[in-house]
Amino acid sequence: MPWVLEHVVGTPSISMNLNTFTMKTGSILSRFDKRKAAILELETRSYEKKYGEILTLNRTSVFLRGAGGFSDPSKPFTYSNYPVNLASAMKIPKTQPSVVFEDCTQPPQALLYRLSGDYNPLHSDPMIAKVTGFSRTILHGLCILGFAIRAIIKCICMGDLDMVKSFFARFLLQVYPGEALITDLWLEGLRVIYQVTAKEMNQAVLSGYVDLHRLAASL
Repeated sequence: MPWVLEHVVGTPSISMNLNTFTMKTGSILSRFDKRKAAILELETRSYEKKYGEILTLNRTSVFLRGAGGFSDPSKPFTYSNYPVNLASAMKIPKTQPSVVFEDCTQPPQALLYRLSGDYNPLHSDPMIAKVTGFSRTILHGLCILGFAIRAIIKCICMGDLDMVKSFFARFLLQVYPGEALITDLWLEGLRVIYQVTAKEMNQAVLSGYVDLHRLAASL
């Protein structure tokens, strides 16, 4: 089930700590029939509870196989009406990456990530994974994204996570816990384009970009 995520950080002047209470609102922006599948577009806003200031905005497009046929085929509204078509505007450069970062997931990685609150059995139950079409349980997409963002913060932001302004991600293929991940990074102004490849499969599993507030002084 391929899906796309856009994340925009809200008011940068708000500082969050362990005592910050947040609230979230979720809504379905639109749904579109693709005959053999459907596209569902979701939006989640996170607020600082005391003052009501928005902290983050997440837009997610989910491609649902076998869920079409409920209406006439249509084109996603937001794809054609966003000021910039985020999905098509992002292209992987053909030049050598500015940085190549390799990391390795651990065999129990999906079970550890499950503790964050994502209890989808696809990531923990081998039987469910096989019924879904996978040889074994797969890693959470957001966990893979975490590896990519961490690589950018470490290699481009020099450890300063406050430099991250927003990010966009396209999830391409599954990753099995224990596989090595190679993250290629291209620095283009204040934008870092990235592509994550599963080393064992030699296939891209995630791509996207991160926009920065500023560059590190050492770059």
